[in-house]
Amino acid sequence: MKNFLFLEGAYLILGGIILLITLFVSTRPFMAKGAWKKGLLWVSLVLAVMIGAHYKITTNRMETVKKAFEEGKTILCESRMQRKVAQVVYIKKENDWRLEEDNFVSPNYVRPFFSARCIVE
Repeated sequence: MKNFLFLEGAYLILGGIILLITLFVSTRPFMAKGAWKKGLLWVSLVLAVMIGAHYKITTNRMETVKKAFEEGKTILCESRMQRKVAQVVYIKKENDWRLEEDNFVSPNYVRPFFSARCIVE
């Protein structure tokens, strides 16, 4: 749960904006009385389910990647350093990579790679 705000922060902000839009639209004169209650309830429920599902899927993938790395499998991570060439970095334990919390770190690379942005080959 420690990574929840880090992983889902942008979606929580978007969800807040969607709730504000729902509140604005549901309080217009052409809407039925009490529509704002129903609107906020259902939109909040849908957003909570979607954000919760995204968090669960992401954390499960992170655990799968970490476990596969410890087993010596190849991990593919997106590289944002060079957009023209090699957008994927191949990470293997035997190639001087190590796992520090949720990041893959190597002395050969300037920046770490977050395990949420990686998959098992």
